[in-house]
Amino acid sequence: MFFESLPVELIAEILGELDLESLIMMSQLSKRFCLVASDPSLNPWRRPIKRNLSNSSYEKELKHLSVRTTVPRHNWVEILASASPSFILYEATLPHLQASEWEDCFKRRFLPSWVKWKKESSWKEAYLKMLHRIWHRSTSSCTADESWTKYIVLNRSGSANELEASSRNFNPMVVFNEIKLQSNLSHLETRIRLVLQLADVRILAFGTLTKPRTNLTVNPNARIFLNPPGIMPDSQNSPYYPVPKPFTVVDDHGIYPLSATTMPAFLLNNYHNPSSAYTRLSHPQPSYTHHNYPLFTPGGYDLRWAGYEDIDKHGLHWVGGLMIIAQLLGPSRDFENAAFAGHQYASFDWNDLLAISPWMEEFITQKIDGPGLGH
Repeated sequence: MFFESLPVELIAEILGELDLESLIMMSQLSKRFCLVASDPSLNPWRRPIKRNLSNSSYEKELKHLSVRTTVPRHNWVEILASASPSFILYEATLPHLQASEWEDCFKRRFLPSWVKWKKESSWKEAYLKMLHRIWHRSTSSCTADESWTKYIVLNRSGSANELEASSRNFNPMVVFNEIKLQSNLSHLETRIRLVLQLADVRILAFGTLTKPRTNLTVNPNARIFLNPPGIMPDSQNSPYYPVPKPFTVVDDHGIYPLSATTMPAFLLNNYHNPSSAYTRLSHPQPSYTHHNYPLFTPGGYDLRWAGYEDIDKHGLHWVGGLMIIAQLLGPSRDFENAAFAGHQYASFDWNDLLAISPWMEEFITQKIDGPGLGH
């Protein structure tokens, strides 16, 4: 047979283009195909599994893939890190994995702060308990497990506060409206940015954009968090512009002087740090819509640069505080609907902030637990 005479690497590439049902059939046709399919280094299962995980519905063969000896075990780490909670809890036949692999599944799927729920249990038990807790909270209004929801506010002064509110009546719009009122920004529209989507939560940022009359109101860290220096969308495929327009004496009518101490130089100039300084986020692992994070992910879902055209033309800047929260995905696990009705929220603390945006460590001047200005 000519197909069997091909190099194993080429056979694996061809098998990787099949759906799971066809790949299972091919792996049983001959000893050579079986050896290729079961080789962890060739792993033709990787692509069809990823195609399944990127869809809202899975092939029926994915449920019991763990019973097939031709499927390398490490594929299940990817499935357990990305598949829907209901599928893993109530449909799939779970594989036998080592404790280190269950630990990897836990840390790839969940925010770092959620490790507090592990306590004395094994990593497998901690993973399944955490997944059931997420499924329960995303399908009900129960807040018994987490009575208080933590969130982060990046201040224009360079400091940041870790705050908390009652989970039972937590409404981010109400909370952020109070933040705007305290900063005399109630007249400005609230802008919501989807920063990152994980398997079970999306990270949202609430802020305000305007053309300020003085840079004393500008929040440099808001832009650094949303648009890391040196990272930009593909200029050929995106309408966004890479550098927002800095305001000048003419823009400001010569009334307010610029203060170099409140705004980093790269916000006033065209300087950017090289994007090579960033590494793709893996723990926690982003969903396929943001798989390149913190680098730009093509496909239309990475909207951190939304409105950059207006920012470039009109000299808009983020002003006041920027609130960062974690929103649990609903049962539909949609990628576009960021409406708040029916959604629950999870705590987002310092560990989570620095896990998804480690570059913020050098820009946040002071971390404050609770309200206040610090000491």
